Amino acid sequence: MTASQLISVSPDELRFHFELERQTFCDLKVLNNTENHVAFKVKTTSPKKYFVRPNTGVVQPWDSCIIRVTLQAQHEYPPDMQCKDKFLLQSTIVNPNTDVDDLPPDTFSKDSGNSIEELKLRVAYISPTSPEGSSEDDASKNSSQKLDTSSSQALQNLKEERDAAAGHTRQLQQELDTLKRRRNRRSDPGFSFTFAIFVGLLGVLLGFLLKLLFSSPSTE
Repeated sequence: MTASQLISVSPDELRFHFELERQTFCDLKVLNNTENHVAFKVKTTSPKKYFVRPNTGVVQPWDSCIIRVTLQAQHEYPPDMQCKDKFLLQSTIVNPNTDVDDLPPDTFSKDSGNSIEELKLRVAYISPTSPEGSSEDDASKNSSQKLDTSSSQALQNLKEERDAAAGHTRQLQQELDTLKRRRNRRSDPGFSFTFAIFVGLLGVLLGFLLKLLFSSPSTE
């Protein structure tokens, strides 16, 4: 991290993963270290190579913002992958609630009488074949492999849980069928016993009627 009395900037170096015919970018975090509103402006020695947004802004007290620096697509490699480009970040205190569109043209001019602080940032290109570039690629591949492994494991766990739930369902169904059969077996003797009592009472009643019939005196 590079810091002044007004702001802190991280990282302290712009690092771009350099590939031919491809844009690449680096984000800078600008932190206001004061209780004042601070305006900033980004300058570079190679303005045609880089696209900076925002290149000018106002950061509220103790707040921060992100500056994205985009390296335009390049058609050839620099000698020995060395970059001599530099960036300059200027900052100054402005009035509260000042909008970036309200900044006077001479805000960052030392002739204006404003107290201007400056931070210089170097630029570094990282080749895809460099150890750092390779290690980051490996890390990305490892992350993808771990993600695939985690997904496969999660899918396997879901299948096992589904099979276990189906097994529990079958077991519960079997237990329910067993209970039904036991209840039916218990209900059969009760039915036979009741029917036997009914038949017995009916026989006693018929016997009593027959006895009365035969025991009645005949009339001549």
